[in-house]
Amino acid sequence: MNVKDKNTPIVPEIEGTVVGHRDGHGFVVRDDGQPDIYLPPNEMRAVLHRDRVRVRILRLDRRGRPEGRVTEILARPATPIIGRLLHENGVWLVAPEDKRYGQDILIPKGATGTAQPGQVVVVELTEPPALYGQPVGRVTEVLGDIDDPGMEIEIAVRKYGVPHQFSEAALAEARALPDKVRAADRRGRIDLTDVPLVTIDGEDARDFDDAVYCEPARVGRGKGWRLLVAIADVSHYVRNGSALDVDAYERATSVYFPRRVIPMLPEKLSNGLCSLNPGVDRLCMVCDMLIDAKGQVQAYQFYPAVMHSHQRFTYTEVAAILQNTRGPEAQRHAQLVPHLLNLHDVFRALLRAREARGAVDLETVETQIVCDEAGRIERIEPRTRNDAHRLIEEAMLAANVCAADFIASHHHPCLYRVHEPPSADKVELLREYLKALGVAATLPDAPAPRDFQALSKATADRPDAPQIHQMLLRSMQQAMYSPHNVGHFGLAFEAYTHFTSPIRRYPDLLVHRVIKAILKGERYHLPALPLPGEAQAKLAKRLQDRGASEAMTRTRGRPSDEVLGWEAAGLHCSANERRADEASRDVEAWLKCKYMREHLGEEFAGTVSAVTSFGLFVTLDAMYVEGLVHITELGAEYFQYDERRQELRGERTGVRYTLGTPVRVQVSRVDLDGRRIDFRLVRPQGEEAVRTTGDGPRRRKAERAAVADAGAGDTRGEPAGRKRARGAAGASAPRREAGTPAPRGRRGRTPRR
Repeated sequence: MNVKDKNTPIVPEIEGTVVGHRDGHGFVVRDDGQPDIYLPPNEMRAVLHRDRVRVRILRLDRRGRPEGRVTEILARPATPIIGRLLHENGVWLVAPEDKRYGQDILIPKGATGTAQPGQVVVVELTEPPALYGQPVGRVTEVLGDIDDPGMEIEIAVRKYGVPHQFSEAALAEARALPDKVRAADRRGRIDLTDVPLVTIDGEDARDFDDAVYCEPARVGRGKGWRLLVAIADVSHYVRNGSALDVDAYERATSVYFPRRVIPMLPEKLSNGLCSLNPGVDRLCMVCDMLIDAKGQVQAYQFYPAVMHSHQRFTYTEVAAILQNTRGPEAQRHAQLVPHLLNLHDVFRALLRAREARGAVDLETVETQIVCDEAGRIERIEPRTRNDAHRLIEEAMLAANVCAADFIASHHHPCLYRVHEPPSADKVELLREYLKALGVAATLPDAPAPRDFQALSKATADRPDAPQIHQMLLRSMQQAMYSPHNVGHFGLAFEAYTHFTSPIRRYPDLLVHRVIKAILKGERYHLPALPLPGEAQAKLAKRLQDRGASEAMTRTRGRPSDEVLGWEAAGLHCSANERRADEASRDVEAWLKCKYMREHLGEEFAGTVSAVTSFGLFVTLDAMYVEGLVHITELGAEYFQYDERRQELRGERTGVRYTLGTPVRVQVSRVDLDGRRIDFRLVRPQGEEAVRTTGDGPRRRKAERAAVADAGAGDTRGEPAGRKRARGAAGASAPRREAGTPAPRGRRGRTPRR
């Protein structure tokens, strides 16, 4: 259908961002959130992946997708292109490492610098692509050989545009800071140095931004606890609009890779002055709470303080003490054991409150990559969570909720961590899936968090529970930062923000500044920080959708530019959080591909973790690595894809592949550049292939048997789709908050809370 047909209304030109595909075509992701526009290969010749363009829809292609033509290139990102330098037939080329760039880059003879053929280089474009000509560039940096240790990280930080070098001005500011807390820094602060606050983190943690302490207290007429959550006071050292602040805003978050962290702040701050290291005084912001026996916060206050960490605990040590208060770990820390027991008591009360409000709590399998000194994967193992993890998570949740309530009660703008309810189409898809499996529990059109939690409990004892919980996770929205408080669906909070990690998250730093301003009776004003063009376009569209009146008029006496500033900060921080996740996922996928190259031709037991129209994604049971079994590997017959049931069914034999189906596969191909692992199906369903023939009771009985026989799948909840062909990611990141479906890539599809 041509949009210029006289019976068809004229469609205006649309702005968006180009996303290339390794097969040569591409898509324009529209700024208005409508379905992507398909660009055929000939249209992709003159544009590059990540270009901002204006397009006109020409027709619907044979698959019903809108197909467009690029009418104007609005902006080309300054991000350099990474690739391998090749010398073929006397011509120098760079083959982009990111295959979404569909064309090689020509390098003039004198523009190769010191690079040698086969090395990984950074290229700056000097001539853009044209309809009949390749792009031309010059080598600006030589990263080294592809097999050099840490090369995957060097590629990722440049590929995703992750800032990895601090400005000279920021480093100079950091060097000028003192090495310890000075007398002048203590003025106006509560002295908590005698309170036995402790930090509890992972064994490999290097920065400690939170400490906790708990003691019994009288709350009203009943028993309760006083819980102190002390957070490093980063805002005391990172001043508003300073060079350190500009660099921190640009990064917006620390990025965690196996064996390496790209920090938001220079090391002097992140690992020194702002880290709550044991045995030294540190500045902090404290959330001081009174919690009753039901786990409800009855009172709280915020204040700046000086603290002295009395112990650096690991999760393993605390779990051992809680399990055996007379064991060796407990004897080594006898003076602190009563305080840890108090923390455990308040944790159990907070769990009761979580249960009462119906927060969604779905267990997922989290993994971590264990590397040797050379960066080679030794093993991939599940990350075990114990009561020490959950204890800290519940304490941080309580402090975050108090921070959101404190800011909201003073009507001060800030960034909330918002998580909207599932969309109507996702609810309908989930309802159809549950109906197809015969799950008796109903799901209303506008489900509440407790409806999801009830479904989780009702299906916990079913053999297909992992698959059901995976679908529950998939139906969730992504959490984001916004000045408009719409609540947090997954955690079942009316208001929620991030207060507890200002060393590694910029929104937390903003929250600290706002709280400090309120305590002083002042108003915090955002510094004039830059906003990328793509985020500006999204901001403009969001304001347009909401209506011009909100942007152009005053809200509660606040000028519209303040609203715009907080909107911009929320978009920027949310986008950079996604960028960090994508970069870490890319590195983990690269490491897994390199790991699996050593196992080519070997057979493994696995479980179907996603079903798509083009094949099955299988996660190996013992290695936690995911790969694709293409539909052409399933046999010489036609397979129908049923989205409701999340299954592929053979038309002739009735063989069914669903989420959780156990299979045996052979590693047939590993594409390191494409981050893709291909499997060949060796034997479906262990020894028995499920076949369904005909209709009626016999077929339904076979379907029920297939569900009953399905093994426990990986509950990371990653989306089914072509993006999964690039490999799965393991876990290598800081703690997540309790009750939060894991973020895309590291632990699942749904976002961090």
